[in-house]
Amino acid sequence: MRELPGFRRGPVLAVAAAVGVVLTAVSGRYGYFGDELYFVAAGHHLDWGYADQPPLLPLIALLMDTVAPGSVAALRIPATLAIVTAVVLAALLAREFGGGGRAQLLAAGAVAVSPGFLATGHLLATSTIDPVVWIAVTYLLVRWVRTRSDRLLLAAGLVTAVGLQAKFLIVAFWGVALVAVAVCGPRELLRRRALWAGAAIAALTTVPTLVWQARNGWPQLEMGRIVAAESVYAGGMLGFLPLGFFAFGLLIGSVLGVVGLVRLLRTPELRFLGVTALGVSLLFMVAGGRPYYIAGVLPLLWAAGAARVERVRPAAWWRWVPTWPVYALTAAAVLWGNVLPIQPVSFHADQPLQIGNFQRDEIGWPAVVADVQAAHRALPPDVAPDAVVVTGDYWTYSAIQKFAPELRSFSFSRGAAWFGVPPEDSDAVVFVGDPSAIASGFGQVERIGALDNDERVANLVQGTPIHLLTERRLAWAQLWESARHL
Repeated sequence: MRELPGFRRGPVLAVAAAVGVVLTAVSGRYGYFGDELYFVAAGHHLDWGYADQPPLLPLIALLMDTVAPGSVAALRIPATLAIVTAVVLAALLAREFGGGGRAQLLAAGAVAVSPGFLATGHLLATSTIDPVVWIAVTYLLVRWVRTRSDRLLLAAGLVTAVGLQAKFLIVAFWGVALVAVAVCGPRELLRRRALWAGAAIAALTTVPTLVWQARNGWPQLEMGRIVAAESVYAGGMLGFLPLGFFAFGLLIGSVLGVVGLVRLLRTPELRFLGVTALGVSLLFMVAGGRPYYIAGVLPLLWAAGAARVERVRPAAWWRWVPTWPVYALTAAAVLWGNVLPIQPVSFHADQPLQIGNFQRDEIGWPAVVADVQAAHRALPPDVAPDAVVVTGDYWTYSAIQKFAPELRSFSFSRGAAWFGVPPEDSDAVVFVGDPSAIASGFGQVERIGALDNDERVANLVQGTPIHLLTERRLAWAQLWESARHL
């Protein structure tokens, strides 16, 4: 077993702490992101599975919302800790590749200035937790290659078991990795009992979620098809690698990533990792996955590249890239760019809608819920007691659940559609969104208002119409079945 360089604990932990401080400083600056509201709502409908995800994120959201009700900053603590962990794991990966202090800092810094990791680390999301699981698994595999300690394989199985409770994407990693091992070696890995014991543990932990999926018609499969269709709007196959590779790494990550990939492919005992990185990228590209799906393999490449750069003097035309001035300029650009909510809310006012600008979708939720409350209060006294609120999107439903729990609210959108159906004895409906999916079941449909965040910020819910639907003539069960969508 070869001896490793010392771990540069102080500098690496300083970089990780700096990331934690930055994310904490902005964590409560605006408000909840729409998906975060949904996770909180899903947590209050805790189950073994959901139409669009396994149960881990709703459970975390429920725990954080119970400990600190209504605190956006508290809700995001697990996300901050996840990215801080990713920074440290990247440095440890560089060390496993033989990297000394400089390589460890280069790898940690690549994660620390990554727009993709900082943006996802600002929010509690499956896209925050899942990559960290991948990084941890790759670290354990790289360490096993060096030490042949089977306890690492069992640990990889346990980490995978946790990851499967957040997202099923780790299955793709293992599928490609095992094929890569069979082709490139070390085939000894496939004969280790600890590997298959870990796999069995991971598989067993998914049984309750799979049972839920089976009982509910496997909605997760339909969700996969929807994601593939939506990926067309994110550049499709042509835009997959640029958006996934460059957007997460910018110049630093792109250079280290290419160097690292070449290094892995040229090293026989590590070649399977390079092939795995290429394989999962190709798989998600062809399957119509989202570009950020490959985030979990990028720190592996950055760490391998950092260790290579430390030992071999780079060519003159790019040796300036992995240097502290470039890292500092990149960090400044990321902080003052559109990655984190540094600017005041007024900065976003009176600007055209930008799809993908997640910061704007953190703005104005209490105000738009107040509009729904006002529409409900305006109902005639004899109508209001039996009225329900129905939304055409799961974000607004989740916001109503959070800020106006006194309203009986429902939605036929995404996972929220499985949280309940309006009671048959309900009467009028205050509908938020486009009511066409259920309008045929009502005698009268009247527009009575619109959502306004009171900040003049164009986001995905600003201007959403509010309608009043009366004289229902079809059963809710029938309406729900036809309107429910992912």
